[in-house]
Amino acid sequence: MADLKAPAKARRLAPPMSWRTRLSIFAAGYLTDATCRADGTINRRLLTYLDPGVPPSAAPRNGVSSRDIDVDPATPLRARLFHPVGLPGPLPVVLFFHGGGFAYLSAASLAYDAACRRIARYCGAAVLSVDYRRSPEHRFPAAYDDGFSALRFLDDPKKHPADVAPLDASRCFLAGDSAGANIAHHVARRYAMSSPSFANVRISGLIAIQPFFGGEERTPSELQLEGAPIVSISRCDWMWRAFLPPGADRTHEAAHPASPAAAAGIDSPAFPPAVVVVGGYDPLQDWQRRYCEMLTSKGKKVRVLEYPEAIHAFYVFPEFAESKDLMLRMKEFVAGSDGGK
Repeated sequence: MADLKAPAKARRLAPPMSWRTRLSIFAAGYLTDATCRADGTINRRLLTYLDPGVPPSAAPRNGVSSRDIDVDPATPLRARLFHPVGLPGPLPVVLFFHGGGFAYLSAASLAYDAACRRIARYCGAAVLSVDYRRSPEHRFPAAYDDGFSALRFLDDPKKHPADVAPLDASRCFLAGDSAGANIAHHVARRYAMSSPSFANVRISGLIAIQPFFGGEERTPSELQLEGAPIVSISRCDWMWRAFLPPGADRTHEAAHPASPAAAAGIDSPAFPPAVVVVGGYDPLQDWQRRYCEMLTSKGKKVRVLEYPEAIHAFYVFPEFAESKDLMLRMKEFVAGSDGGK
């Protein structure tokens, strides 16, 4: 399909930000651009140096302890469990998938360790942040397989840590941002197609924060906001090439939520109500709105949270007022006070 023409009227590419935030955004872009190679590989040695990760903390930080656990030793697959201290169990569980274009960052990355800690504290929930396998070394469907394995882990209480508040797998929420929100969506589809095989897990909701979807055409928001923080056309193109099967384009079910193959499971009553977060300075916002339209067309409950002044990945920067507001909305959703509407 031919590219759409960019809107004639120019607009700002980012909201006002402090110099500290701008420096953090520059560092995030540098981490990506300095380590991705033209041949489709990543300089993992340099990436480990630039993103070394932070250790878990058994001692509570801001009221939340954390530990790394083995989810599937055969893969091997690990996850970081965050649990708020002092709350009686059983705790609802947020199964979380970090962003990074399927290729970058980890459950131990500083930004995601801090974000999951905030989610656990605000929501009064355990957060299991999945350290899924990354592309291009592990392409589609490896990340989705790992997400589904984490659901299987939660379904078996014998595998849960015995020395923390019990986990209530019957109140499980799938959540993630960017590529992580894409993974959460596809894990929800898989669950919906096989929910009778789960003894304990029940998916109560899906929280898709600025999900990473795409297609072959360029949308108006992609063209108009080229040069916005974090996301660029060239970065997205590289990430899709690194993740999708060789020879596949972005009509593939992993990328395009409205493709026929991507519909499987969504019609099931087991596919959960969703909260979808859209930022006004996110070049991907047109795809995110198409995603919402697709879910609505299937009869799903969708609550869209619009943040007109938000950049992509805004919520990992707690200095943005929108970041705190999103935490409060997630708290409402997990608590069920708005019924997911």
